[in-house]
Amino acid sequence: MSVPLDLIPAPHDATQLTLVDQLVQWGRRRIDERVFRPGMRMPSIRKLAVDKGVSRFTVVEAYERLVAHGYLDSRRGSGFYVRDRIVSASPAAGVAAQSEPVQSAIDVVWLLRNMLHTASPEKGPGLGYLPGRWLDGELITNALRSMSRLSGAQMLGLGTPQGFLPLRQQLQTRLAELEIGASEQQLVLVSGITQAIDLIARLYVKPGDAVIVGDPAWFQMFGRFASQGARLVGMPYTPDGPDLDALETLVATWRPKMLIINSVLHNPTGTSLTAAQAFRILQLAQQYDFIVVEDDVYGDLCPTGYPATRLASLDQLKRVIFLGSFSKTLAANLRVGYIAASADVAKALADQKMLVGMTSPELNERVVYKVLTEGHYRRHVERLRGRLDGVRDKTARMLERTGLRLFTTPDAGMFLWADAGVDSEGLAAAGHEAGFLLTPGSLFSPQQSPTTWMRFNIANCGDPALPGLISSHLEKVARRGVSADDGDRTARR
Repeated sequence: MSVPLDLIPAPHDATQLTLVDQLVQWGRRRIDERVFRPGMRMPSIRKLAVDKGVSRFTVVEAYERLVAHGYLDSRRGSGFYVRDRIVSASPAAGVAAQSEPVQSAIDVVWLLRNMLHTASPEKGPGLGYLPGRWLDGELITNALRSMSRLSGAQMLGLGTPQGFLPLRQQLQTRLAELEIGASEQQLVLVSGITQAIDLIARLYVKPGDAVIVGDPAWFQMFGRFASQGARLVGMPYTPDGPDLDALETLVATWRPKMLIINSVLHNPTGTSLTAAQAFRILQLAQQYDFIVVEDDVYGDLCPTGYPATRLASLDQLKRVIFLGSFSKTLAANLRVGYIAASADVAKALADQKMLVGMTSPELNERVVYKVLTEGHYRRHVERLRGRLDGVRDKTARMLERTGLRLFTTPDAGMFLWADAGVDSEGLAAAGHEAGFLLTPGSLFSPQQSPTTWMRFNIANCGDPALPGLISSHLEKVARRGVSADDGDRTARR
């Protein structure tokens, strides 16, 4: 896999550094930031020299220095490749390697770290949350203002393991509207879906257990289950949702401990379960005795009457563990989520929560409670849905004009899953150099397999330079093709 030539930035501090130093600095920075990943072939000597306007010998000297510093490997007759600089692994990683789970969590960390590289949300098509200007900061401000009138003594306690009781009671009402019956004892408040997944993994998953996840699916959970020694098994998706024939084969073969799924507005494909699909999944769960973890983090973006079925509404929390959060609709850093499960499971998860971090921040939970009970949240969510509806078709048509092919075009939600026809990591790297954060599809694979697919957040695709970036990269790849560069060998000799 070669590094695309359109990644080369202009030199920095040209008056202070030699041309060789500039190339070395550029290479080290891009490798450290994981734009150039282990195994990727660097630009050929001849082509990089032409692109930078320097001699081939300057490029050779820079590459040789990067080899000496441990950043590159030199392969005779082939070129220079990014070296895997990971020198150790944990025992859990050894178990994971034997069962072929996620290859390296650092690739996900690269994405999370580089979220801060975007100058504006429009330059973040790969981001997983809505832009701040779409959200309503006054909802949070008003809630904080109301809390400021409380006695200071009410803010000093540690809280309770299951979370702020009034919020749990309010969530009972919200779940009842989804036809999910849950008492306050069946609800546990957590610091977002990420903590919920962590608690579930700690409680239920042992080394060697098979866990079925979507392929593609939300990438951040892959490393968490792999660190428990789980064998991650990917369930493929079709434009109509999960491939349930494939799922039946997988559960019969692997006898999994659990299945984790977005039943509504799946990340990244945007598909949702029909009632028939949900029934079949629950039948398989009963037959093969596995837990179903239903992640409904995007549920509030689903309009009333939308053709989608939640597993928990059919199962009533007997086998399903239901997860929800307000991070997508209120604020990304307002880490308040919840778990709904049977009373026994909820108690066990609350106990596990105490062992890991005592309680979740009650201040944040009080803020969410105020927002939900002051009557403005529903209108806020309706506005978000309306704004997404206003850009979805426009964004879909724009992506298609650049040469991408859409997996499907959902009628709700914030994501589109698109096929670039070329390795999406190269497109993501080109975007990074142009100041865009794009998310390659390999991150959504439990094995991080190379893929031509890529996720787009429709709320963050408004920058007018984005279509040109995509089209230009696809055209360059088409012109360049995959060929060996004989000039490398001459220059290196």
